[in-house]
Amino acid sequence: MKIGEASRVSGVSARSLRHYEDEGLILPGRIGNGYRDYCRSTIDRVLIIRSLLESGLPVRLIREVLPRLADGAGGGTGAPCAEFVQEVQSYRDRLAARIAELSAQQSALDAYLREARRPDR
Repeated sequence: MKIGEASRVSGVSARSLRHYEDEGLILPGRIGNGYRDYCRSTIDRVLIIRSLLESGLPVRLIREVLPRLADGAGGGTGAPCAEFVQEVQSYRDRLAARIAELSAQQSALDAYLREARRPDR
């Protein structure tokens, strides 16, 4: 699919798709006239990238961890340095804290809705 359709399907702007390509995060194919050609697996990768960016992971780290996340592979080209592992751990810890915060908010809303829907109110 061309960039306009890929943008519509993924919910990511064409500009962002070009940026992801410039950053080496995606590599769309090219058709005879030079236009980008996005396949379903590239769109799936874009959705992962978007999620990671929205979670606060910087592009530099996304570039490193994306192959493992997108391909489901556990291996890499060698052991990452301790600093990189610490950065990913820090990101993961922030993500876990956000999940806990959202879960608490969801529980509070559930309690409110249960109370609000009680027939004896």
